[in-house]
Amino acid sequence: MNYWWAADYHFSHFNIIRYRERPFKTAKEMNRVIIREHNERVKPEDTVFFLGDFIFKGGKEGGEERYREFEKKLNGKFIFIKGNHDRNNSLKTIITKMYIHYGAKDICMTHRPENVDPDVPLNFCGHVHQRYKIKRLNDKSLIVNLSVEVWNYYPVSFKEVTSAVSAFVKEKKKSEEKK
Repeated sequence: MNYWWAADYHFSHFNIIRYRERPFKTAKEMNRVIIREHNERVKPEDTVFFLGDFIFKGGKEGGEERYREFEKKLNGKFIFIKGNHDRNNSLKTIITKMYIHYGAKDICMTHRPENVDPDVPLNFCGHVHQRYKIKRLNDKSLIVNLSVEVWNYYPVSFKEVTSAVSAFVKEKKKSEEKK
């Protein structure tokens, strides 16, 4: 069994394609690709921490599908953290923030980066789409953005996250030494 992280699938949200310059022509195409990429990595016995904005529902662009219809198409057992778009859809999670200890690290997970914990070394969020992949919160804490746009529309493993964090820290250290 493996653990995976992802955020901001925005299933059936046509306008997210335009807003975030996603490389799809239609919401159906986007849905198909995200499902395929997800299932390429995640096995049925794996666990997926999903950090908000799973499906868009409502308004003239919202799909008729309920979140369970998409969840059934995806491998893995989901732990959902509520995103800002999840309040109007059929996803009824009450979790807005979660703490875990994994890979010898304390991790805070939330949808919005403004809700992370500055006292935790590693914070995972979504919501910001492609604004950044990783950023420093303070001297002892980083924020990792798990929006699918910055991870090529795939869920990510802890190894991928820690590898990206190591590269980020190394690059920041190099640039500070040059000053």
